[in-house]
Amino acid sequence: MTKTAVVTAGTSGIGLETALGLAGAGFSVTVVGRNADRGAQAVGRINAANPAHPARFLPADLGSLDQVRALADRIAAEHAASGEPLTVLVNNVGAMFPEQRTLDGIEASFLVNHLSPYLLTELLLPTLTAGAPSRIVNVTSGAVGLAKRAFDAVEPPGGYYGFHWYGRAKLANLAYTLDLATRLEGTAVSVFAADPGGAATEMTNGTLTDPKIVSPALRLLWPLVRRKFDRSTSGPASLAARPSIVAATDDALAGRTGIVIGAQARPVTPLRAATDPRVVQDVRRLSERHAPLTTT
Repeated sequence: MTKTAVVTAGTSGIGLETALGLAGAGFSVTVVGRNADRGAQAVGRINAANPAHPARFLPADLGSLDQVRALADRIAAEHAASGEPLTVLVNNVGAMFPEQRTLDGIEASFLVNHLSPYLLTELLLPTLTAGAPSRIVNVTSGAVGLAKRAFDAVEPPGGYYGFHWYGRAKLANLAYTLDLATRLEGTAVSVFAADPGGAATEMTNGTLTDPKIVSPALRLLWPLVRRKFDRSTSGPASLAARPSIVAATDDALAGRTGIVIGAQARPVTPLRAATDPRVVQDVRRLSERHAPLTTT
């Protein structure tokens, strides 16, 4: 039976390197992205390595919850028709916004970094369960350590600082990831978080040079802190993809779940805030409210 994998934001950077790694491990890989030209280039690069199965591209703007729903419907229908299992879902999508903006009427960072992968995962759970043993890999970030931990609303109190709001959205997704692992115990669907560490990607290129993306209290120290994340000082995307590839493929992780794979591609202790029952409950409530699984 063919092993299949879906990698979101898989046309460049960490996502493309993850897709290359999965294709090399024998998976039939689908990369998801917004731009058809970049999708074709990504598929061409993957297929140039002569994988066991050709890659393909599916278009979707993951900043639109309607398009996330349409993507999930298509993937589920295709797997139901073919009978092939969905073996791995890698939610690699992520974005940091220097200035506050909204998508679908929702603060953009929270939508892209949490609600979008949350919704895609939940809608594909029946397909992943039918294809078990299967794995879900959600890409997290070291920025969670600088995040506000209040989730009474989508937007935290105080001013907008892009890096902190990005980290807070990633914290929400990490809390969801670990909670989901508990929910799915006994189903043979394993759930992992993967921290790429610093990475030379388009998201970090130029974004981190503006100290206004962090709170005034951190600005004096920002040149030192940002070295972990900045394109000019971080490792290549191929190295940053290793935690996701390990989470998706390592046989040593078979039957295990609820594990964070750190930047060195080894299990690490989760941030305590991500297992805080109140954080988990508030994130669950916000997710269900703003990204309902059914629409009327």
